[in-house]
Amino acid sequence: MHKNEIMLQGFEWNLPADGKHWNRLARLAMRLRTLGISSVWLPPAYKGEAGSNSVGYDVYDLYDLGEFDQRGSVRTKYGTAAQYRRAITVLHMFGIRSLSDMVMNHRMGAEEPETVPTHLVNPANRLEVSEETQDTILYTHFTFPGRRGRYSSFEWNSHCFTALDWAANDKDHHLFLIDGKSFAGDVDGENGNYDYLMGCDVDVCQPDVKRELIKWGLFYLRHTGVDGFRLDAVKHISAGFMRDWLTALRRQTGRKLFAVGEYWSVNLNSLLWYIGETDSALSLFDVPLHQHLHDASVCDGSYDMGSLLTDTLTKARPDLAVTFVDNHDTQPGQSLQSFVADWFKPAAYGIVLLRGMGIPCVFWGDLFGMPYISMKPVKELPGLMKICRKYAYGDLFDYFDHDSVVGFTRLGLKRHPETGLAFLCSNNGEGEKRMFVGKQHAGRIFVCMHGHFPPVKIDQDGCGTFRVSNRDYSVYVPKVSFFTKVLALFGWH
Repeated sequence: MHKNEIMLQGFEWNLPADGKHWNRLARLAMRLRTLGISSVWLPPAYKGEAGSNSVGYDVYDLYDLGEFDQRGSVRTKYGTAAQYRRAITVLHMFGIRSLSDMVMNHRMGAEEPETVPTHLVNPANRLEVSEETQDTILYTHFTFPGRRGRYSSFEWNSHCFTALDWAANDKDHHLFLIDGKSFAGDVDGENGNYDYLMGCDVDVCQPDVKRELIKWGLFYLRHTGVDGFRLDAVKHISAGFMRDWLTALRRQTGRKLFAVGEYWSVNLNSLLWYIGETDSALSLFDVPLHQHLHDASVCDGSYDMGSLLTDTLTKARPDLAVTFVDNHDTQPGQSLQSFVADWFKPAAYGIVLLRGMGIPCVFWGDLFGMPYISMKPVKELPGLMKICRKYAYGDLFDYFDHDSVVGFTRLGLKRHPETGLAFLCSNNGEGEKRMFVGKQHAGRIFVCMHGHFPPVKIDQDGCGTFRVSNRDYSVYVPKVSFFTKVLALFGWH
């Protein structure tokens, strides 16, 4: 029987900067496999501007994975290049794929300034660009003296970038567009054009830059052995470039190379637009679903649970959706903080893990806790992951037809009568629903794995009446005898 996929975000923002995380992941590999993890999204492995204290999104040198003495250290926050490669090897030994976090939008920490003609841009509407040119001192020359041309002799300078919001001769942090450059047109339309995000904005449409990034991607795959990518900040990067970059890597390696992009928008139409612009070259995180889960958790019972899946990617394009409850950007203290409240988080994970629409991604902080805020692990999460890999199979029937009590069923697989489930959750009041679990389960008993309710006998129509407590969730699964399993094995029902 094909096992359900579960992705793990293998870090959170405030991990200790002790250089031990790659080794930590290697030690955890067996446990992760036991939990049903099929792939791990690894944090950015390259050297950041903050050196050994960098989480990895302030990218300095894409080729330095903790191998060269740059930005004050050899190792990164997570360890050395050798430890990184070993962690990937150990994960592979346990059948777990590794996904590298690719941050291609910007660079930080240049060694040398350049005097560059620029134009002022209105940050609130990047389509408004001053015609007047002024000489601006920008830190845009990256020489990577610690690496000394190893792996690539390419040096980044002002020709490689489009814009910056900091200059040595400007105290007010204006946004500067480099003369002769223009923002990519196939990016998100927020602020008129959302090509620029931070740092030195990489001009991915510049031919030399595009060639270098493809060369680097091929190097990265050969050098590390990763199986795919989590692509950072894709709403700020030319959709055409992302399509071409992935196409080039897949063609030249002959590998499928799974990829999921972070397009942070609660607007489903924006996500669907991006999927169209990239010819469906990558999956996207279902940000609208996350936002619904967060809103349901903080509305004190007033949220309409029937709308939980409305305008979500998992509803519109489940084949390209990666679902999640929280991540490093939504955790407390971060710029996109929208952390799902504790009381609702297990139910949210039930929805994400058990519906079978999209690939679910579990957050490190929820699985292992976050000591810096004294947050313990979500105790129900390992059990829900077990239910996912053991029972969550077969056709899906949704019952999002009530403002406070909603649910769904999975019918299971005929040759595996132990599979199938019924799920209910409530944000306001106790409730029950008569739900269809499949006629193949008629006469069988479904037991309550969470919710403390008595078993439910399935009627001849393949339905049962399932119950849930106030502000809680329930999961019911088939109770199947060994004899029934043997009959199913031989195709006798």
